[in-house]
This record gives sequence, structure tokens and C-alpha cells, in this order.
Amino acid sequence: MSAATLPLSLLELASVPTGSDIRHTLLELRRYAQAADQLGLTRLWLAEHHNMEGIASSATSVLIADLAAHTERLRIGSGGIMLPNHPPLVVAEQFGTLAALHPGRIDLGLGRAPGTDPVTSRALHRDERRAERFPQEVAELQRLLGNGDEPGVRAYPGRNSDIPIWILGSSLFSAQLAAQRGLPYAFAGHFAPALAAEALALYRRQFQPSAALAEPYAILCLPLILADTDDEARYLGTSSQQRILSLLYGKPLYIPPPVDDMDKIWDAPSRMQVQNFLALSVAGSPQTVAFKLQQLRQRYVCDELMFTNDIYDREKRLRALELLPQVQALMADK
Repeated sequence: MSAATLPLSLLELASVPTGSDIRHTLLELRRYAQAADQLGLTRLWLAEHHNMEGIASSATSVLIADLAAHTERLRIGSGGIMLPNHPPLVVAEQFGTLAALHPGRIDLGLGRAPGTDPVTSRALHRDERRAERFPQEVAELQRLLGNGDEPGVRAYPGRNSDIPIWILGSSLFSAQLAAQRGLPYAFAGHFAPALAAEALALYRRQFQPSAALAEPYAILCLPLILADTDDEARYLGTSSQQRILSLLYGKPLYIPPPVDDMDKIWDAPSRMQVQNFLALSVAGSPQTVAFKLQQLRQRYVCDELMFTNDIYDREKRLRALELLPQVQALMADK
């Protein structure tokens, strides 16, 4: 796929900035989705997480409903629903309802991780044996959302909804499953960069055409800090770096304000951990980001790029969206 037509999309955790609250964060997320819609981005996905202070995306399908109701063209979906946390029938009914209200605009991305800690997993009544049955439960969801005459419970809404199902992952298992089932695949390079190249290559190599998809289609998700200048992007990126430190130390995950000097906050070992976590992070001006993305696409074969956009200042975050078309144009010129 040429850079001129390379789709660009967004991944959201509804992250709460320090000093803000959940209500204002969700209202700002609505404005953010509307801006993405107007700018012609392809999709915005929400990720399911639980018991993570500072992240407000736990009721994923509820947020999808709100954002879809306040946008017109943008595809809204899950990136993803952690299937072992939910009965497939409930997922089919929820997303069938969403698809009925917003036809042709809903994506169902599925993962098998808990999206939380072991204690919270138990509070969700999660059965870890279901994670081992993830392939079977994906097949059950396909049945529930399809129009076949196989015996069993039917999903109303859901049946005949033809909602695109995506396999999400950060491992070779997910890549292999997506390839075997002939489903589109999204790799979580924003937190698992080490396996990105191998997983994407495996997916393409083993892909088997299906009724859902004739050719492989893969999204690579990565962190993006886009600003008018490289210096501004480096400064804004310190918020994300601090947030990863909080994750590593088990602290709340609010997005903190940027700082002038990270060396006053981290030591050498923690700096290395953060840099490894953010190995695929792309930061800079439109010219710098376009160059870095061109380099990335030479190594990571993908059909679409999806970005996290962890910027503390909400106006600067919107500005990053406004600059994305410039990035796309610069990539097309090279």
C-alpha cells in the first residue's frame, strides 16, 4: 500500500490528565473523536482496562456508543474487548446493538489478556481457562454475528450484523490465530515493540483467505508525539515517559504535565526500561515524524498505522491530530 493511501487511526485509553477528572476527560475525548472525524482519519478504538487509576476506558462498549453518536464517518471500535472477561453472547448483543445504531462504522477487536491485575481478574469472575479457549470463543462470536443456520443460541441484536472482527495481540500466538482464521490483525507495538516485526511477518506468511478477508490486513499501533517542532515534541513526550515510569512502579496512570529534564526523575536503569517500552515511539515535527514512519514501514510491513497520543495538554493533543494530514502528505511525496 502506498503512503498516499496509508490509513491513519487512533487508539484511546481515555487517559485522565493530572488535575482533571473522568467527566472532563470523557467530554474532551468526544471532542477529540469529532476532530479525528473531520480530519478524515480512519478509525478510533478504545482499549478495555480495569482497576487502573487514571484510565477511564473500562466500560468500552459504552464509550464506543457515545463516540459513535457524536461522529459521522469515523469507524469506532474496540482495541480491544478482552474476550475471556465476557460471555461471547453478551459481546455479540452489545456490538450487534452498536452496529444497528451505527451501520458500517463499528469494529470489534478482540484480545485474550485480562487487561488488569490478578485480583481484579477474579473480581471480574474471569476464568483463566477461558483464555486457553480463546480461539474457540472467537469462532463462537463469528457464529453469533453471522447469518448461518448452525444450531445454538442466537444473538438478537447481533445476528446478520457482519461486524468486522479483528484479532489483537502482542505475541506470535495472536498473529498465527489471525492468519489461520483469515481475520485482520492489529499488533500492540505501543507496549510490546520487541516482537512487532516477527509477528507481522508471521501473520502475512501464514495468512489463509477466508469469507471475512481475501488478503492479509495488518495494523501496527505505536506511540506518537507530534508537534510543530522537534523540541516541542521532545518536551511533550516527557509526559508519556513519566507515565510509563508510573506503570513500572505500580502507581496511578494519570498523564502528568511535561517537564524540562527527565534526568531529575529517572535513574539509568529506569530510563532504559522506559526507552525499551517506548522503542517504537515516534516524536517530532511533521517532517521528522514522516521520515521516521517511512523508516519504520521498511521494517514493519503493515497496511495501516494506529497511534496512541498521550499528550497532557488537551489543545496540544488536538494540534497533533491537525498535523497528521501533513505527515501523510509528506510520506506520499517521498
